[in-house]
Amino acid sequence: MNEEKILIAQCQAGDKISQFALVKKFSGMLLTVCRRYARDDAMAQDLVQDTFIMIFSNIKKYKATGSFEAWMRRIAINCSLQMIGRSYFKNEKNVENFTQSHLEANSDPQIFSQLATEEILKLIQSLPDGYRTVLNLYIIEGFSHQEIADALGISINTSRSQLLRARKSLIKKMTDFPKKLLA
Repeated sequence: MNEEKILIAQCQAGDKISQFALVKKFSGMLLTVCRRYARDDAMAQDLVQDTFIMIFSNIKKYKATGSFEAWMRRIAINCSLQMIGRSYFKNEKNVENFTQSHLEANSDPQIFSQLATEEILKLIQSLPDGYRTVLNLYIIEGFSHQEIADALGISINTSRSQLLRARKSLIKKMTDFPKKLLA
């Protein structure tokens, strides 16, 4: 039995020291996942805390049929989606009121190479909740539009349009970012 399986078994038995070790080992990875959905670091940290509560509440249900890390990541995504709430997508005005005229952007690859990962993450975090959520689920987590629609209670077309608009908005923000630094 490898070290991770032992740690999981001890957590399933309710061992507090093992639970602390699990938090210490995986909190960074889960914080990275939650940051993609959160508006700021405080919200991301709250999401990580909620994620660990869910992990420890359900760890006895974990079956070693898949990756433990993927299981935890899925819980983090679900906690993030619950915190964001589905109300954003229930109001169709939120989806339809965005104009596309300001989203046309020149996607110069040199501009993107000048941005640090942390700067790109901040630009993603600055996207509206709907854009940010769909972008993360589709591009980073690899969800299909059907899975996104089911998870968020929206139509497949809404998922597609949110992704398109998120990409255009992000390109615009990335293009404008160096200009703001020079101004």
